[in-house]
Amino acid sequence: MERESMDFDVVIIGAGPAGLSAAYQIKKLANANNQDISVCVLEKGSEVGAHIVSGAILETTALDELIPDWQNLGAPLNTPVTRDELYLFKNDEHATRIPHWAIPAPMHNDGNYVISLGNFCRWLANQAEAIGVEIFPGFAAADISYNEDGSVKGVLTGDMGVAKDGSHKDGYMPGMALNGRYTLFAEGCRGHLGKELIAKFKLDEHSDPQHYAIGIKELWEVDPSVHEPGVVVHGSGWPLDSDTSGGCFMYHAEDNQVVVGLIVDLNYSNPYLSPFDEFQQMKHHPTFAHVLGQGKRISYGARAIAKGGLNALPVMAFPGGLLIGCDAGTLNFPKIKGTHTA
Repeated sequence: MERESMDFDVVIIGAGPAGLSAAYQIKKLANANNQDISVCVLEKGSEVGAHIVSGAILETTALDELIPDWQNLGAPLNTPVTRDELYLFKNDEHATRIPHWAIPAPMHNDGNYVISLGNFCRWLANQAEAIGVEIFPGFAAADISYNEDGSVKGVLTGDMGVAKDGSHKDGYMPGMALNGRYTLFAEGCRGHLGKELIAKFKLDEHSDPQHYAIGIKELWEVDPSVHEPGVVVHGSGWPLDSDTSGGCFMYHAEDNQVVVGLIVDLNYSNPYLSPFDEFQQMKHHPTFAHVLGQGKRISYGARAIAKGGLNALPVMAFPGGLLIGCDAGTLNFPKIKGTHTA
């Protein structure tokens, strides 16, 4: 069966902050210069934001450059940070609060916002579509297609109607080929296509090894009496032992919602350590328990985090495309932020 194809000037894989920002900027520059450049964004989720683990701190420096009038356009940045708290957790009952003057400068969040990353991506998608970007949700990029000279040609979406053994069912339909003069990969951390490109073009040949962590996050609705919109809490130490690095966080968002999570570096040596179980234990510490005690969990998720820093960044450009965002590993870990760099 013949595979259908669509041709664009730019194809972008992933409708997260990196993919949508790139699409918006390319189309904005094209429109400003009266150039007809077609931009397509492919998103594996059923809708934009469906696979985003929401709850983040946003530094607006990049947004100020990308969409200077974001406030007038209704960007969902409704909760400015009002207070930073940093703790060293000693055990399941005690913690030492670090004085504000001793909090490292990169961790100060003055002027930043507590946001729902899913809502932010949906808003950004609307802004991109309004200036002519085409967004196709519900289609995952399964493979990369290459030109005869070895450069990236585009991507292939997954075939439908394939049995477990790889045979074709009666309703088999091959995926589509989306071809672009340039293809940008913004799949997120450890995207399978990004890993293929890094290996094929040896993009990390002169980079330090990437360093990974797992981040577990939950969104809670809490009692209004314990909700303090804009309060940002970070901590380290317990429940992780001295041989395991990582940290925890709690962000008070809008509408009586709180985001709580734990990050565990994946270089731990204890084979019996379970990041999920450590996270459940963490929530029983009084710092978190008094906020979550009368609340209910709304949603939860986990994702890999690339935290190797600048020296671990691969070469981001290759013949026919770019790696962007967490597909490349642009997280600024000292700030514990990656949205603005994506």
